[in-house]
Amino acid sequence: MTQFQTETVPVSNNTGEPVIVATDVEKWYDNGFHVLKGVSMTVYKGEVLVVMGPSGSGKSTFIRTFNALEPYQKGSIEVDGIELAHDLKNIEAIRREVGMVFQQFNLFPHLTVLQNVTLAPIWVRHWPKAKAQEVAMQLLERVGILEQAQKFPGQLSGGQQQRVAIARSLAMQPKVMLFDEPTSALDPEMVREVLDVMRTLATEGMTMVCVTHEVGFAREVAARVVLMDGGVLVEENTPEAFFNDPQEDRTKKFLSQIL
Repeated sequence: MTQFQTETVPVSNNTGEPVIVATDVEKWYDNGFHVLKGVSMTVYKGEVLVVMGPSGSGKSTFIRTFNALEPYQKGSIEVDGIELAHDLKNIEAIRREVGMVFQQFNLFPHLTVLQNVTLAPIWVRHWPKAKAQEVAMQLLERVGILEQAQKFPGQLSGGQQQRVAIARSLAMQPKVMLFDEPTSALDPEMVREVLDVMRTLATEGMTMVCVTHEVGFAREVAARVVLMDGGVLVEENTPEAFFNDPQEDRTKKFLSQIL
């Protein structure tokens, strides 16, 4: 396998405050597979960063280290100035600031849409029920499904369920939103409605790290696009340069398969 350089030069001109700083992150699975090989990345406040790569490249594993859903063995990660170590207090603090939307919706089927969205603010942030419901209704309106508030997840389309999942994450008022292939489980006609919500979040200044193969979204919204393969960062650039003038052979090959 070709070995790629693991050190990249940041191309973003963003001079804002770093929100996520990952430095030389290494991870091995229990079977000895080396999935992350010294990956470094900085995400700035208000920035949308899109991570692309083939299946098995380590991209989803990498962003899951940002909120301790995946442990790592070497390197360091700071989120909003808090070091992500094995200290449970730090992990809890970081998870309150980092929302995540998964490929699968992971909604509680026995709870209504409104109850799904209010659950974490009530139990984790200790909000009064009335405040949690007020914020939840505002968020459901924001993602375009206010009229579905009293329905159960099984009564909704896939696109609607994913929008509930986004509202649920936003209800915790996170500083960063992570999206792990949020449209890959959706039928094609439902993809646009989820991407539209993500575009709105981007225009509102939400800091976002998105693992996705949605090229149109990346071109339109991202500040930077990153390619991962073999557990390392292969290339990082602005969307225009990344898609129109890729520098690495592996990037050219990947783009030839998805464009």
